[in-house]
Amino acid sequence: MTRATAAPEESRRSRWRYGVPVVCLAAGLLLAATHGVSGGGEIRGSDSPRLVDLVREAQQSVDQLSGQRDALATQIDDTHGRSSDTALTAMLARAAELAAEAGLNPVHGPGLTITLTDAQRDANGRFPRDATPDDLVVHQQDIQAVLNALWSAGAEAVQMQDQRIIGTSAPRCVGNTLLLNGRTYSPPYTVTAIGDVSAMKAALAAAPLVTLYKQYVVRFGLGYTEQAGSDVQVVGHTEPLRMRYAQPAGPIGY
Repeated sequence: MTRATAAPEESRRSRWRYGVPVVCLAAGLLLAATHGVSGGGEIRGSDSPRLVDLVREAQQSVDQLSGQRDALATQIDDTHGRSSDTALTAMLARAAELAAEAGLNPVHGPGLTITLTDAQRDANGRFPRDATPDDLVVHQQDIQAVLNALWSAGAEAVQMQDQRIIGTSAPRCVGNTLLLNGRTYSPPYTVTAIGDVSAMKAALAAAPLVTLYKQYVVRFGLGYTEQAGSDVQVVGHTEPLRMRYAQPAGPIGY
C-alpha cells in the first residue's frame, strides 16, 4: 500500500474514533433527560390517563356538586316557602320587627332631655374653696343614675349625645371625658328619652343618686337641666352590633 492510498483510510478511522464517543454521550444525555421527565415510568404507557378521561371525571364531579346544590335549594324553599320572593319578604319583615325592638330605627314622640355639665367658675373666676377636683366634674355614676331612672320610668327609647343607647351600650368615664361605643365626648352630656314625661320626671326626682347629684349642683355649681318636648327625636343605633355571651370558665364549686 502506498502512502497516497493509506491517508484516506487513516482519516476515516480518525472520524470513527472521535465520532462514536460523541454519539454515545448525546444518547446518554437524552436518556437521562427522559428519565427525569418521566420519573422513572414509561412515558407512552397504555395506562396513562387520556385527556378525554380527565374531562369525563371533571364533568362527573360537576354533576355531583350541582345535585347537592339543587338539594340544598329545595331544602331552603321547603323551609321558607317555594317562592324566593315570598321568603325574602318574610325575612325582611322579621328583620324590621327585630330592628325596631333592638333600637336600630330612629323614633320620635313626647320626651325629656336632661343635660349634665361640669362646674363653672363664679363671677370672680373661682371654684368653691372646699371643692376637690372630683366634686367639680360629672362622673359615670351620675350618668348611669339618670339612665337607670329613665329606664325604670318606662322610657321607650334613649339617646346620649348623638348615639342611641341599646342593650350593649355602656357609657364609661375616662378622665374628664365620656367613652361610648368607641367614641369620646366632652361635657355637657345630653340624654334624650322618649316616653311618659311625667313618669320620667318623677323617677328622676326619686332616684337617690340623681338627688345626690342635684345637691352637688347647688353646692359646687355643677350643671343640671330638664326640658320636656312634645316631639323629641331619637336616632337609631348605627354602630356594628357585636354580641358576646358569657361562658363558664370551669367547673362551678359549691
